[in-house]
Amino acid sequence: MGDGFPPAFDCAPGLRLAAHERLMQLQQEHLNRRLDRLEQMMERLDRRLWFTVYGVVAVILGQTVRSLMLFQ
Repeated sequence: MGDGFPPAFDCAPGLRLAAHERLMQLQQEHLNRRLDRLEQMMERLDRRLWFTVYGVVAVILGQTVRSLMLFQ
């Protein structure tokens, strides 16, 4: 108060800018949450895909071993 400057006050453009910055921050947080969820879903899908691949390979190997045992 005794520093020689007039008291600060909020003006419409300043309030509008602050509201816009807050909105952008909220949108960025929401986007980050959605990206995290998407990444988790992709990791689960990747895991399922590998389980499927390993299952198919196991079935093929099992049938190969079985057919080799029948020929002996």
